Amino acid sequence: MTQNRTHTCGQLRMEQVGEKVRLCGWMENVREVGQNFAFVVLRDFYGTTQIVVETEEMMAAVKGLNKESTIAVEGVVRERDSKNPKQPTGDIEVVPEKIEVLGRCRYNELPFQINRSREADEAQRLKYRYLDLRNPEVKGNIILRCQVVAALRAAMMEQGFLEITTPILTASSPEGARDYLVPSRKHPGKFYALPQAPQQFKQLLMASGFDRYFQIAPCFRDEDARGDRSPGEFYQLDMEMAFADQEDVFTVLEGVLPPIFAKYGTYNVASDAPFRRIPYLEAMERYGSDKPDLRIDLTVQDATQVLGGCGFGPFEGNTVKAVVVTGFEGTRKQIDKLCADVEVQSGEKAYWFRYDENGEIVGGIAKFVQPVKDAVVSALGLEKGCFVGLTAGKLLTAQKTAGVLRTKLGNFCPDHMDKERYEFCWIVDFPMYEIGEESGELEFCHNPFSMPNGGLEILKKAAAGEVDPLSITAYQYDLVCNGVELSSGAVRNHDPEIMIEAFRLVRLGEEDVKAKFPAMYNAFCYGAPPHAGIAPGVDRMVMLLAGEESIREIIPFPMNKNAQDLMMGAPSFVTQAQLDELNIACTKTEEE
Repeated sequence: MTQNRTHTCGQLRMEQVGEKVRLCGWMENVREVGQNFAFVVLRDFYGTTQIVVETEEMMAAVKGLNKESTIAVEGVVRERDSKNPKQPTGDIEVVPEKIEVLGRCRYNELPFQINRSREADEAQRLKYRYLDLRNPEVKGNIILRCQVVAALRAAMMEQGFLEITTPILTASSPEGARDYLVPSRKHPGKFYALPQAPQQFKQLLMASGFDRYFQIAPCFRDEDARGDRSPGEFYQLDMEMAFADQEDVFTVLEGVLPPIFAKYGTYNVASDAPFRRIPYLEAMERYGSDKPDLRIDLTVQDATQVLGGCGFGPFEGNTVKAVVVTGFEGTRKQIDKLCADVEVQSGEKAYWFRYDENGEIVGGIAKFVQPVKDAVVSALGLEKGCFVGLTAGKLLTAQKTAGVLRTKLGNFCPDHMDKERYEFCWIVDFPMYEIGEESGELEFCHNPFSMPNGGLEILKKAAAGEVDPLSITAYQYDLVCNGVELSSGAVRNHDPEIMIEAFRLVRLGEEDVKAKFPAMYNAFCYGAPPHAGIAPGVDRMVMLLAGEESIREIIPFPMNKNAQDLMMGAPSFVTQAQLDELNIACTKTEEE
């Protein structure tokens, strides 16, 4: 097969019995069963093969080696007496005539057992990632990632898209997250930025006359990690289409994704096209989330009218939301844990009561509900045996907490969740603007380059005070699968006049727009086509396909939650000479 081996460790079968072969790999295990008799498991990328040592010379060759040393074995294939049907090479074994050490493992103790590395502390796994990746289960996720990326590329090219790479060193622009900045040596005091996304470049490609663009794009954002987001860098299937609207984008992805999810996913069932379209306000009202898990059949109901004045303090003057569950069999201990989990995740409390088989209100806040029992039963459509989870607060708070509660209840109640499938939906009609949590002022809710519903007219009405800017929706959409946001996209604003008016509402004037986005503004002034796009996250897709809960499991060399590469020691200090060359002075260091 190659210069150093005739076969891989996953290749030999009964057909090779009697052949002389040369295998190379890692010595996974040695089991001595006699003075000059031992079983050696040899592992490479492709699998494992059993090596049977039967001579004093061969025993001496392996006896002094630590596990995970790399060796080459030359010997003859023979049929095994005791076959292993669970192993592809389980019908054969190799009797060595020569064993050569290619790379000695110099440590008696490994940081963790290779085949059980996923049970080890995450910090150890990341520090010794090259050992963690030797675990076939961990390696399998990386192989899956390669297969999915190849399938995505093939599918996009079949749809007539061209793969075009865009710059990594670019200009800083306000796109919702913190930039990673790169100092310029040739231009003191100036900085490049690593792209948060190829947003402007792909729109410029549309203005340049390219009709369909895509790339597996690296993106860089200086933000905190979470289970479905890697700090620092991530990859997305970035795409843009000229002379296209929202439905054109939907049609492309509805053709590309389901076959890939059905083929490579942990579950082999994926939504058929067209995916369900849910307006943002409806998603928040019915599911308490703009990324609902539609495998769960529970919905959120409004209970403000019947419970807002029941006398329970947290409900007074607030919006009250309810999640009704039939067939709920949780114990009091399980209910308390579920409510505690909701509070940990949402920062808000959840409340509850039961409508028991006798038609009585019991448990939780029952004494406050009992006086309005008939109204509650009617308003919420309760059946005997129901469990009712409740949340309260300002509208958005009550909705979001109810969304967390709905998800927890769905995961707890198997009758209400069809888990083994991929359920897609589009969330549409997002608000164009929102009040920033940190600034307290009007900001773009999603992509600032989106086309508002109502165009220039609605923006001018908002500027004149005739329309509340928070009521303006945009041609923005999210693709959601199983409660995970895979992507955000939009029909783009390709008209300079509309662009200026949109930015004016967030306190950026025409000169600011020209200064911050000179290329795009000028390009659009030369006549740009209507265009739309989206960028599903590759990492999140593979995470869902692999059935993993952490995105770090499907990234070859991930950072930890603090954006540190424990294996390479990044970020790290640099020399004063390097800083001087870049005209940088550090006013504070981590050591201080």
